[in-house]
Amino acid sequence: MARQQKVTIKEVAKAAGVSTQTVSRVINSRPDVSPETQKKVQHVIDDLGYSPNVIARSLVRGRSNTLGVVGYGLGYFGPTSILKGIEKRSYNLGFSLLLSLLDDFDPSYIHTITENLLSRQVEGIIWAVPGNDRLAGNLSVRFKEAPVPIVFLNKSRRFNDLVVALDNQDGARLATQHLLSQGYRCVGIITGPSDWWEAQQREVGWRQVMLDTEIGDLNKLKVVGDWSAHSGNIGLRDLLAKSPQIDAVFASNDQMALGALQAARQMGIKIPQELGIVGFDDIPEAAYFYPALTTIRQDAEELGAQAVDQMCNSLQARHQGEEYRSDVVWIKPELIVRNSSIRA
Repeated sequence: MARQQKVTIKEVAKAAGVSTQTVSRVINSRPDVSPETQKKVQHVIDDLGYSPNVIARSLVRGRSNTLGVVGYGLGYFGPTSILKGIEKRSYNLGFSLLLSLLDDFDPSYIHTITENLLSRQVEGIIWAVPGNDRLAGNLSVRFKEAPVPIVFLNKSRRFNDLVVALDNQDGARLATQHLLSQGYRCVGIITGPSDWWEAQQREVGWRQVMLDTEIGDLNKLKVVGDWSAHSGNIGLRDLLAKSPQIDAVFASNDQMALGALQAARQMGIKIPQELGIVGFDDIPEAAYFYPALTTIRQDAEELGAQAVDQMCNSLQARHQGEEYRSDVVWIKPELIVRNSSIRA
C-alpha cells in the first residue's frame, strides 16, 4: 500500500483561498485574522487532516515548546492526579513534556535533574514534588538564577517564586469543624510524614480549630503516619491507647482513613456512632468504603492545570521582555460529607 503523503500548508492555503501566511496565523492563534477567515481555514485544516510540523515550527520560533516536569510519589492519588492535570493543559496549549521522577528527597538530585532538563532545551520547569524539609532550603536558592521560569507546587514561598498550592490548612479546618458540628468533642489527628509540607499544613489547620476547644495538650491527640492504610490502622490504635477520650479522627489522607476504619471495626468501635472519621483527598474509592468516607476533596488536576497556566503567563512575559510576578495561586478544597461522620 502506498504511503499517504502528508498535507502541506500550501495545500491548505490553496483549498481555503488564502495565503500560507494567513494559514500560519490561524495555526498560531494570531489575533490579526478575522473570525470568518479563522473559521474557514480551520474547517479546511480539519477536512484535509492537516497537522503542523511541530519541530519545524519550534526551530522557526527559536522555542522548543517543551516543559520539564519533576514529579514524585506516583503511588499516591494526589501526585498522579496533578501530573494528569499538567499533561491535559499542556497538550491543549501545544506543549510537549519531559518528565523526571525523584526517587528520594536527596537535595543532590536537584542539580542533576534540572541540568538534564535544561540540556534538553525545556522552556520552563514545573516542580511537582511534595514540599519537603530536606529540599526546602535548596530549591529557591538553587533556582533563583535559573535561565528558565520555575513553577513550584505545594510548597512555602520564598523570594518571588511562582507557587500554585492547595489550601491544605483550610481543608483541615473544614474537616475538624465538621466533626465538631456533628457533636464530637475530642478530635484526634493522624498526620502524614512530619517533613512533608502538606502534612504540616493539615496539622496546622486542625490545631487552629482545636485550640478553640477546652482540650489541653493537643500533642496527645496526634500520631504520625506515612500516608499508607497500614499506618492509619496502627495510628488509630495508638491514638486511642494514649487518649481514650478521642471520639473522632481526622486522617490526613484517605488511605490512612481506610486503615483507621478497619482498625475501628476490629476493635468493635461503631462508626460513626462511637467514632467519627474524616479523610483527605476524595479518592474514587472513598464513596465505597464502609461506611462511606467523609473527606476533603482536593482538585489535584486543577492544581496541575494552574501550574501550566502560570508557566504560560511567565513565558509570555519573558518573550515580551517583561518580568512576571504573581501571588500564590491557591486551590480551594471542598468538604464531601458521607456516612463515616454523620451522627444520627
